[in-house]
Amino acid sequence: MGVRGQVSRLVMKFGGTSVADLERIRRVARLVNAEVQAGHSVAVVVSAMSGKTNELVAWTDGSGAAAQGLAPSDDEYDVVVASGEQVTAGLLAMALRNIGVAARSWLGWQIPIIADDAHGRARIDEVPPDKLAAAMDAGEVAVIAGFQGVTRDGRIATLGRGGSDTSAVAIAAAVKAIRCDIYTDVDGVYTTDPRIEAKARRLSKISYEEMLEMASLGAKVLQTRSVELAMAQGVPLRVLSSFIEPGDDTANAGTIVCDEEEIMEKRIVSGVAYSRDEAKISLFGLPDHPGVSSEIFGRLADANVNVDMIVQSHARTADTANMEFTVGKRDAARTVEIVRAAQKEIGFDDVAVNEDVAKVSVIGVGMRSHTGVAKTMFGALAEKGVNIQVISTSEIKISVLIDAAYTELAVRALHAAYGLDQL
Repeated sequence: MGVRGQVSRLVMKFGGTSVADLERIRRVARLVNAEVQAGHSVAVVVSAMSGKTNELVAWTDGSGAAAQGLAPSDDEYDVVVASGEQVTAGLLAMALRNIGVAARSWLGWQIPIIADDAHGRARIDEVPPDKLAAAMDAGEVAVIAGFQGVTRDGRIATLGRGGSDTSAVAIAAAVKAIRCDIYTDVDGVYTTDPRIEAKARRLSKISYEEMLEMASLGAKVLQTRSVELAMAQGVPLRVLSSFIEPGDDTANAGTIVCDEEEIMEKRIVSGVAYSRDEAKISLFGLPDHPGVSSEIFGRLADANVNVDMIVQSHARTADTANMEFTVGKRDAARTVEIVRAAQKEIGFDDVAVNEDVAKVSVIGVGMRSHTGVAKTMFGALAEKGVNIQVISTSEIKISVLIDAAYTELAVRALHAAYGLDQL
């Protein structure tokens, strides 16, 4: 009996590197078969083979030999780029049949995964579970093309980058699966990037909120949208490696992403994340009166520029202020253009941009009930001579902006300061 349903339904999701070629697809088939043999009713959500979506996008955006010059918001663009997942779903279903497992492929419109009509970045509205659940409970593995849905007027709509993770969580919620297993090229969620800190430890459990912060702050293990949906629907996630062998002990493998209440021993800090995809915008000599910030950030919002860290301070001249904020590097040049276009109207002196910065963050639900987290962070960075340029906080996170040259030093120092290498 499954906790969330009458039968033990399980959703497994495999990303592009996990299905990169036929040999890896056959490995995936063996992993799926192991879960079938364990008594689960299984649905598998697959991405396109690694690199395939980029190739398909190139065919449509003017950089490929067959380019048609379609905008990413075009419904025919979606028809093209959704085809990669269709190929993978068919190949995996065939591989499962070849080893004696009953299986069939499902495309988004066949389930259906009903989405809005924001082509290229659609959001899922609903997933009627009846047909899919019935097939699973009858013993047939459902191999589902991720990343795609169908609009209410019958057109294919893709869900944007990371959409296959979101597809998997939506399917798990719809069929009341006991869990959604996300197989990827790493074996779980770590206290920090193991490529920077060799002493990084794999976490056995992490809360949805901590995972959301880590995903938004640079950790690439899970997409933010999928974690948001899992938290809203109460779907337990597990992140684990697709390169384990069938028959290995997977009961304790990977990292479970779950409700905070399910974690018995809450850590003050669970992880250190970093992002080098940051640019700092500095505005000098701003008029210090109401409405100025609204004017600046309103213009950036209208241009879909996401602003993150913000700090304002008094300037030397009376009744003026300086302001610093961060945006993604890809938006830096556009941000400067937008701000400069408003310079006469707003009346500030100058604007500068610095792309040689990084954001380093500590995350942990234990911050809610423990003091001294910021003191430890600032002390550890000061001891290593790392200057802090901007600070931002939330209930379970503290982020600092530093010179990019100190990124790795800062990550290691903070990892040690909070005892994360001792887990």
